[in-house]
Amino acid sequence: MTPAKLNALPQDQFTAILGGIFEHSPWIAAASWPQRPFSDVDALHATMCKVLADADDDAKLQLIRAHPELAGRAAIRGELTEASSREQSGAGLDQCSAEEFAELTRLNRAYNQRFGFPFILAVRGHTRSSIIANMAERLGNSREAEIATALAQIERIALLRLRDLLG
Repeated sequence: MTPAKLNALPQDQFTAILGGIFEHSPWIAAASWPQRPFSDVDALHATMCKVLADADDDAKLQLIRAHPELAGRAAIRGELTEASSREQSGAGLDQCSAEEFAELTRLNRAYNQRFGFPFILAVRGHTRSSIIANMAERLGNSREAEIATALAQIERIALLRLRDLLG
């Protein structure tokens, strides 16, 4: 798929192709479609991020909560989206030792209890140990800081997914 081909699609097809760029949130792709044409991946990403930035706080929290825990129950049950599964596997989260898995489970639980949503990190380029260290460090942040960080990480994940899709 190229940006030119994407620009030529009707809204339903455009949304179907890009609906998973922001995890389980096709509304971002649908709301971006009227801003076509997009000259490149970065222009499309900027538009999608603007749609997200303009959304109300409830929509942003729903997007954050649409993300799975890292090495969490959905991963164990094989219920991740294809993109999430590929990203988590790429970081080695499918190869955790018993100790790493126990620590991730503990940190996921503590993070979700503290903030009310899952820990989000664009894991590409991370290792299991750097993910665990990042989770532990971010537990000390304020809720407002974590919402901002989660949204920034979601935008990074979206950019990586767009680049994978559109080259």
